[in-house]
Formats: sequence, structure tokens, C-alpha cells
Amino acid sequence: MIVDVRKGSPTYKQWEGYIISASNHRQLLVPKGFAHGFVTLTNDVNFLYKCDNYYNAEADGGFSFKTSELGIKWPIDFDQAITSEKDANQPTFTEFEKNNPFVYGEI
Repeated sequence: MIVDVRKGSPTYKQWEGYIISASNHRQLLVPKGFAHGFVTLTNDVNFLYKCDNYYNAEADGGFSFKTSELGIKWPIDFDQAITSEKDANQPTFTEFEKNNPFVYGEI
């Protein structure tokens, strides 16, 4: 799933979801200014990120996958989801927006 979080963008807050699997051989490029998240649909998964720069903890942010503001349709039941502590403690999208550094046309 990707979400356009660039303030002022014509597609701001719009999301797209994709199935990526070993059988369909898809990859997904997530440009700057887009949030991304994923859920595994099987128990045995290898997930790799390819990034354009080194990890920067200060730039690491996000919002809860459970946020209702965006109407994202996840293919799971949230009551059954197993998440990391970091993901479980993410703010709502409304809270994320208060400090959102991404502005359309400035990236």
C-alpha cells in the first residue's frame, strides 16, 4: 500500500494497494513523499527494501495502519494482526499531518 502524503498534491491522501508475490514477480517503487506499508498474507515471507540513501532515524516517521481517515482497505482483520511495537505506537494520520514534512513540488 502506498499513500500520497505530499501536502498540496492533486492526489493527496489517495492510496493504492498491490499484491506482490514470488509468483507475480512484481516490485514496487515508492517515491519520496509517499508513505508505504505492507501486510504479509502468508507465514513465510522475505521482504527486501532497496533505498536511495542510507537509513536516517530522524527522517523515520509514519502513521498507524489502523488509521480510519484514509479509508484504506487492508486484506486482513486488524484483531488478528501481529505488529511490531513501533507500528503499534504510530499516531493517527491526523496527528502525522501536524508535522508532515512533505510538500508537493518541493521534493
